[in-house]
Amino acid sequence: MKPAVVVVGSFVQDLTWRCAEFPATGETVVGTFVTGPGGKGSNQAVAAARAGAATGFVGAVGRDEFALAAKKFHRAENIAARLVEKPALATGTAAILVNRRGQNQIIVALGANAALTPRDVPAALLRGARVVVCQHETNLAVNAHVFRLARAAGATTVLNPAPMRADFDPAVLAHTDVLIPNENEFVALVASLRATGRMKIIAHSLAALAPAALHSLCRALNVPTVIVTLGERGCFVSERERFTSLPAHRVKVVDTTGAGDAFIGGFAAGLVKFAGDVVAAACFGNSVAALSVTKFGTAPSMPAKKEIAAFLRRPA
Repeated sequence: MKPAVVVVGSFVQDLTWRCAEFPATGETVVGTFVTGPGGKGSNQAVAAARAGAATGFVGAVGRDEFALAAKKFHRAENIAARLVEKPALATGTAAILVNRRGQNQIIVALGANAALTPRDVPAALLRGARVVVCQHETNLAVNAHVFRLARAAGATTVLNPAPMRADFDPAVLAHTDVLIPNENEFVALVASLRATGRMKIIAHSLAALAPAALHSLCRALNVPTVIVTLGERGCFVSERERFTSLPAHRVKVVDTTGAGDAFIGGFAAGLVKFAGDVVAAACFGNSVAALSVTKFGTAPSMPAKKEIAAFLRRPA
C-alpha cells in the first residue's frame, strides 16, 4: 500500500532526564534517565501511522548504533522509512529535561539531519501521497523542493515551522497549503515578515487578541490554512473565509514533550480520514495531542488508533 501521508524530516535519539525542578545555572540536580526514538519528523510519522494512516518517512542518519535502532523502530511501527546514511555525521540527538509538572527544556544536535538533500527524497513517494509534511529540523532547502513536487502531484502540503530558525526563507510559504506553528513560532513568523515591510509587529500576547484580529494576522501570511496551536488553550484554525477556535481536552498532564508533533501527525492522518476537512482534522489532531501528554516520552507517547477512538467516544 502506498503511503497516504509522507513525512520528510528529522530523526533524533532522545536522551531524556526527568527531575523535580529544572536546575538553575551552576546547579546539579538528581533525576532519572531514559533514551528512545524521537525527532520532529519521525515523531509526526509515528503519530500519523498509529492514528491509522498509511505513512512513509524520509530522513537522514549517521552510521552508528542510533541509526540501527531507528531502522528497527520504524519497521516495528509499520512506517515505510527511507533513512539515508551520512557516514561522516552522527545521527541526530536531543537532550530533554522534563520537570514534575510535565514541562520540558530541549537542546537538539541535528547531525545527519542537516545534511538531507533534495536528491535523497524519492519523487515517486511524493507523487503517491495525499498529505506531505515538513518541519525545520533538517536542511531547509529540502522543504521547498519537496513541496513543489508534492503540490504538482496534487498532495496537500503541511509545514510545521519548528524550530523557528534565523535562516527561514518565507518563499516556502508560497508552496504551503497548511501552516501549523505554535504561539512562539507564529510570533516569529510575523516578525520575519515584518522585516520585509509586509506586516505589523505583534505588541502583545496572542491570548489577548480577539479571534477576528488573530484571523486577520493569519490571513496576512498568504497561506490557505493557518493553524496556531496554543497548548492548554487548544488551537485556532484560520481558513480563507472562516476561522474557528477549538478548545483543548481536559486531561492529566504527565509530559508535554512531543505534544506538538502528536497534533501534526494526528492532523495529517485526520486529513486523510476526513477527506480534506481541515476543521475535522484539527479536532482529530487535538485528541491525539491530548492523549500524548498523558504518557511519558515522545514517540512512545503517541496514541494508537483504538485509544483515539475510545477517547472520542467518551462522554463530553
